[in-house]
Amino acid sequence: MKSFLEQAFGRADVTGPAMHAAIREWFDLYFGRPVPGEDPAGRLPVLIVDKLCRAVFAEYETRLTPGGWMDQNLQALNAVRRRALQNALVGGECLLKPVLRGQGFDFVPVRRDCFAPLARDAHGRLQAVGTMELLARGGRRYALLERRSAAADGLCIETRLFELAGEALGHEAPLCALPETEALRPTLLLPGVPGVGLATLRTPLLNCVDGGPEAVAVFAPAVGLIHSLGRTEHQLRREFENGASRVFASEDLLQEDGAGRRNLRDDLFVGLPDDPANLGVTVYSPALREQSYLARKQDILRGCESLIGLKRGLLSEVEATERTATEVTASTGDYDLTIRDFQAMWENALREALTLCDALGRAYGLCGGEPFDPATALTLDWGDGVLYDRTRTWNEYLDMVDGGLLRPELALAWYFGLPHETEADLAAVRARYMPGEREVKPDGNQ
Repeated sequence: MKSFLEQAFGRADVTGPAMHAAIREWFDLYFGRPVPGEDPAGRLPVLIVDKLCRAVFAEYETRLTPGGWMDQNLQALNAVRRRALQNALVGGECLLKPVLRGQGFDFVPVRRDCFAPLARDAHGRLQAVGTMELLARGGRRYALLERRSAAADGLCIETRLFELAGEALGHEAPLCALPETEALRPTLLLPGVPGVGLATLRTPLLNCVDGGPEAVAVFAPAVGLIHSLGRTEHQLRREFENGASRVFASEDLLQEDGAGRRNLRDDLFVGLPDDPANLGVTVYSPALREQSYLARKQDILRGCESLIGLKRGLLSEVEATERTATEVTASTGDYDLTIRDFQAMWENALREALTLCDALGRAYGLCGGEPFDPATALTLDWGDGVLYDRTRTWNEYLDMVDGGLLRPELALAWYFGLPHETEADLAAVRARYMPGEREVKPDGNQ
């Protein structure tokens, strides 16, 4: 894809060779591609990503106030949230591409190995990105190349269609050559659309590959241990294979069948009530080193938990090693903070995507009125974390309300995640949740 983008747009991927190799390695580990001397059956990256994704969205809820046109866009984002988060955890970064559908937008997650960063700013944000999509029609294969660039006056999208010649890019074809691309324009400027027109999910981990601005997979610090686990699993499997019981017999007693397999003839076996050792046949059954391999496996899994920030025992399933309440609390706290980091990652991407929907909706004439502000209109509820008990805090607020130390509107606004900065916000809370209460004016009179 890099050479195709260079040929089409004259821009190269800014990702370094070390990061390219690391990204390939992350996806190879996740998809279980075989490595010589390693057993990929354990699929540890799949387990890590699945457990984190389940924990992040365990009690996830969203609300828009008011809803209206933006509701369908929020529903489309929530429909792909798990796939998008999983792609980000594996590749370090995932893009959410809005696709116009009806009077709203659908979203397509673009994983890290399917796009090429062409420019980044000092904070790692994309300033130009290239994507490629393969299409087929009438026995011919086409490559649809797209370059998105952030400009001062908006988003610039350049689109090129090429007919592939084997593994080469081939010659450029007009966009009207395919039904899927006939509505596209070679160059499109969307004023008012921020960035590259894509919402970004980036893992909040320091780049441990080359120290650059690229995001890394959640299991990137533990890649070496994951390979060690694969080698341990391979050795353990070979140990069991080599430890199978065997019968030794002289060469002249063996005969080959039609498939080339050598077997003992049936007439050689005669049932006698005697010790088999006296019949000239020896059974070989070596002892297995199972416990040493299992101990090494658990040690590797505990190392992965520490490097990634998971709760002790989540992978190794060994809680007996934590003998004090302090150790248990520390491990649980680290895991809770890890989950919160990824929840904040999705929340930032969600707000960015909704802001992008508002800008694109105005550019396409789908919406109008006041600009959408996700900071006040969108409310996310993640439920109770390990270090935070909402029920206990709610009971404390109720005690403060009963004692006259806190206005009930403020407690209700906190519980339901509603704005409460102004008297108008508090009046809205009273109208919705306290219909029996009389209006309280700012001067305290009723």
